[in-house]
Amino acid sequence: MSGDAATLWPRVAEGLRRDLGVRTFDHWLKPVRFAEYCALSGVVTLEAASRFSANWINERFGDRLELAWRQHLPTVRGVTVRGASVGAERAAILAQPPLPTFETPAPAANPALPGFDPRLSFDRFVVARSNILAANAARRMAMVETPQFNPLYLCSGTGQGKTHLIQAIAQDYAAAHPTATIILMSAEKFMLEFVGAMRGGDMMAFKARLRAADLLLLDDLQFVIGKNSTQEELLHTIDDLMTAGKRLVVTADRPPAMLDGVEARLLSRLSGGLVADIEAPEDDLRDRIIRQRLAAMPMVEVPDDVVAYLVKHFTRNIRELEGALNKLLAYAALTGARLDLALAEDRLAENVRSARPRITIDEIQRAVCAHYRLDKSEMASKRRVRAIARPRQVAMYLAKELTPRSYPEIGRRFGGRDHSTVIHAVRTVEALRVSDSELDAEIAAIRRSLNG
Repeated sequence: MSGDAATLWPRVAEGLRRDLGVRTFDHWLKPVRFAEYCALSGVVTLEAASRFSANWINERFGDRLELAWRQHLPTVRGVTVRGASVGAERAAILAQPPLPTFETPAPAANPALPGFDPRLSFDRFVVARSNILAANAARRMAMVETPQFNPLYLCSGTGQGKTHLIQAIAQDYAAAHPTATIILMSAEKFMLEFVGAMRGGDMMAFKARLRAADLLLLDDLQFVIGKNSTQEELLHTIDDLMTAGKRLVVTADRPPAMLDGVEARLLSRLSGGLVADIEAPEDDLRDRIIRQRLAAMPMVEVPDDVVAYLVKHFTRNIRELEGALNKLLAYAALTGARLDLALAEDRLAENVRSARPRITIDEIQRAVCAHYRLDKSEMASKRRVRAIARPRQVAMYLAKELTPRSYPEIGRRFGGRDHSTVIHAVRTVEALRVSDSELDAEIAAIRRSLNG
């Protein structure tokens, strides 16, 4: 059966190419290869050149891929994209041309550039309180005059608009500066190109290309965390660009001070311009984004109570919100079902469960302090009396259990403690939960309060 499914991939891909447009398809989906199809689970597995590409495709095109496959193979119940093996991934990324780098004028009638999505423009970026600082700073970075803040550092969780803004900056800047050299690349690609240049003895060309940029946009900086040689080269690149009056935009999933394993000099450079945080989207912003999407589809009718349902349950990021809307629209279109609240509740039940906000370290500290009747400042204090030290250890343990944060990140949120202190706290509490039933019950109660 997997062999039969493999023969369908070219037809599925051709349909996606028509639906998404040549530029978007060629940049993201053309390199994707069919891997396997499991008839038992109904899941198609595709393979992208890198983990970064796989994650991006899963998040942005997951629903479209599933819909496209079902049109050719109705038994498909899901599509997942995985990254290639480490060796293949490195070779594939290094073999890519240095896109997008532009040194020729963009056509005046079409400022959208190859490698960029023209839909990700400033005009289509919905602004609200949660993102107004980042949006206004991004517009200033793209303007003709010298920006007031440089570099611009955009930070937020996944799916909240960082990629939209850097694409918009690049396209507006290209329209205003037709002969400018613009480079937009992921931090992962920066790292792999750097390693490839070192091994290939081509460092001079690598350095020269980056330093020739009038505008350098570096996406997902967290992927170079802990890579000392890459950080050193990035530091020199930033220094040279700043000295030459060039523009730099960096995105990451957390502020510079929260980046673990980044040396102080690089943190200082990244913090030297403007750090613009994009917060979780508020209700009004989520509502306006859905209605903007629907306004572009006048033939589609979505009742107000369905819009309200989406706004209420998909609060974490815009990508999940749009994905839920796409899933509803696709299901209604393919099955002829009436798009109403009952359908939304039925088809999105699993999405709603996975979209519940994640617990943060700050929330854990507050819950522990409330349980033990402590001031939250004690979580970061140096006091070691048992009445404070034990709750602090419990909070560290829960932070490791309930959040994706690393030991060093957790330690930093508890007064800058070393990662070994966090490890000791976690192991201590794990052992005590076995021997101390009272403590075990307290931790269970705190977890219940956090889970609502």
